[in-house]
Amino acid sequence: MCGIAGYIGKNILNEEILNDTLVKMNKRGPDHQEYRSFFIGDIHTYLLHSRLSIIDLTSRSDQPYTIGEHVIIFNGEIYNYVELKERLISRGVSFETSSDTEVLLQYYILFGEKCVQYFEGMWAFAIYNTNTGKLFLSRDRFGEKPLYYFKTDDGIYFGSEIKFLRSLSGIHFKPNYRQIQRYLAQGYKSLYKGKETFFIGISELGSGENYTFTPGKDPVIKKYWKPEVLIDRSMTLSEAIEGTRFHLINSMKIRLRADVPLAFCLSGGVDSASLVSIAAKEFNYNVESFSIIDSDVRYNELDNIMATVKDTGCHHTLINLNYENNLERLKELIAYHDSPVATTTFFVHSMLSEQIKKSGFKVAFSGTSADELFTGYYDHFLLHLHEMKDHPDYQSYLNDWYEHTGKFVRNPILKNPHLYDETPNFREHVFDNAVEFTGYLVNSQIEPFAEMNFTDSLLRNRMMNELFHEATPVILHEDDLNSMLYSIENRSPFLDTSLLKFAASIPSEHLIKHGYGKYVLRESMKGILNEQVRLDRKKKGFNASINSLFDLQSPEIIDYFLDPSSEIFNIIDHAAVCRIFKMNPAPNEYSKFIFSFMNAKIFLEQNQ
Repeated sequence: MCGIAGYIGKNILNEEILNDTLVKMNKRGPDHQEYRSFFIGDIHTYLLHSRLSIIDLTSRSDQPYTIGEHVIIFNGEIYNYVELKERLISRGVSFETSSDTEVLLQYYILFGEKCVQYFEGMWAFAIYNTNTGKLFLSRDRFGEKPLYYFKTDDGIYFGSEIKFLRSLSGIHFKPNYRQIQRYLAQGYKSLYKGKETFFIGISELGSGENYTFTPGKDPVIKKYWKPEVLIDRSMTLSEAIEGTRFHLINSMKIRLRADVPLAFCLSGGVDSASLVSIAAKEFNYNVESFSIIDSDVRYNELDNIMATVKDTGCHHTLINLNYENNLERLKELIAYHDSPVATTTFFVHSMLSEQIKKSGFKVAFSGTSADELFTGYYDHFLLHLHEMKDHPDYQSYLNDWYEHTGKFVRNPILKNPHLYDETPNFREHVFDNAVEFTGYLVNSQIEPFAEMNFTDSLLRNRMMNELFHEATPVILHEDDLNSMLYSIENRSPFLDTSLLKFAASIPSEHLIKHGYGKYVLRESMKGILNEQVRLDRKKKGFNASINSLFDLQSPEIIDYFLDPSSEIFNIIDHAAVCRIFKMNPAPNEYSKFIFSFMNAKIFLEQNQ
C-alpha cells in the first residue's frame, strides 16, 4: 500500500511544489518518498510515490521503479504475484527484486494493457513510457484502491487522494453542492451512482477501468472488466458450500503474503470471524485481532467477539468508545478524507486503525463485502421470498422468516415478508426518509433513486448494485483513508475475483435457508468457525450510535452546529435541523441524518 500522484501536460512543476506534495503523501507511505520528471517536446510528466513497505522491504523495490523505458508508480498489492512470477521465470524472464511491483511491470512490458487480466489484487498504478510519452493508468476490479483525476486544457493531474491534485495544480477546488445534497438527503449509498466527487471537476476512475494518455490524442477510458451474474442451475447445495470454502481459503492464502506482521479487525459477525478463524486454523497464523466495543446494547458484540478469541487463541485488543475529543477527531478525519465521513461506522473504524498503528502493525484484514456476496442484509430475505414464491418449499421459507428473522428486523418497512410480492420495485429503504430529507433542502438538484441493471433477478441485481454502486464503494473509500491516515494497508479477502464469480453462480435457493442469511458461507465455515458465531442469526453490524460518540445536548455542540450563519444553511433549512437536534434520543434514521449534517457543515467550513 502506498500513495501515488502525477501530472502529464504542458505545465512545468517546480521542485517546491513536488516536494510539498510528497510531504502530503507521507501518511500513505512513510518509508520512502520520491519523484521523477520527464519531458518529450513540450509535454512534461511527473511521477510521485510514497512507499509503505509490505513486500520486499529493501530499497531495491522503492518507487518510481524502472525497467528499460518503462517507469511505474503503484499503490496496492498483486496477491498472486508469486504464481505470476513463476510463469515469467519459466519463459526466461529474470528478476532483480522479490516485490510484486516488478512482476506487475514485467507483465505490462510483455502483455501491454491486457496485463490487468492476469492480476488478482487491489491496485491503482501509472506506467509511463519514456520513449513514446504514453501514460497508462489502471484501477482494480472492485475499486479497492482510489484513483482521482482532474483535467485542464493543459494536462491531467491524478493521484490517490484529492489533496495531492490540489497540491500539484495549485487550484482551490470548489465544493460540489449537488454531491453534498445527495449525502444529506439520500445518504451514503447515493454517492457512487456516478463518478462525481465532493469537488467540482474532480472525478474518480471507476472500478475495473483503464485510462490511457497518448501524446497528440484524446485520453481514453476503457472498462476492462464487467461483473456478471451467471447462475449455475445445476449446482447442488453441497457444491455451493464446498466451492465457497475452497475459494475463500485460497483468497486468504494469497492475501496472507507479506514481509510484515498482519492484524485483523474483529466484530461479532460471521465475516471477520471467518477470516480470523481461517488464518489461525488453516494457516496456523499467530493472529492479532482488534475490536471496538459500544456501550449501546444494540451494537455491542462482545460475547461473540470473545467466543472467537477463545476458539482461535488469538491475542486480542478491545477499545471502548467515549466522548473524548470526538469533535476534533471528526474535523481531522474530514480534512484528511477531503469529504464528509459517510457514517458513524467509519468514524469508529478510524479509532480501530489508530490502535492498530500504535500496536506496530502495517496491515489489517477486514470482512468487507461478505454481506453483498452472500445475502447479509434483511431486505435480501424479502427479495429471496419474492424469488421463491413459486418454489415448492416457499411456505417453508416463509415460516422460517416468521420464526427466525422477522423478530430481529429493526426497520419497520422491512417487517412485511410480502413486500416485494406487492411492490417489486420498492427501494425506499435504500435511502431512508429520503423524501422527507429532500424536502429540507433549500434548492434540491438531486436525481431520484436508480439501479444499474446486472440481471433480471431482483435479489441478485440488488446485491450487485450494493457491491459496485452503493455500499461497498463507500466502505472501500472510508477504509482506505482511515487506514492510510495511520499508514496501514487494508486487505479484504471477500473481494476476490474468483470468489465473486463463484458466489454469483450459486442458485438463489441455496443462499438463504432455515432463517439464515449467508447460509452457504456459514455452512462452508463449519469446523473452522466457532458455532456460537456461525449460528447467530441476529445482525448487529460494526456500528455505533451517535449518542455514544457525541453529547448532542451539550451547549458546545448545539452552538457550533446550529449557528444560523453557517454556510450549510444556504442549502438546508435551519428550522428543520433544529427540530431533529431536539429529538433525544433521535430515532435511527434521524440519528444518521444528524451525523451527515454535522459532517457536511464541517466539510463546507474547511473548503470555503
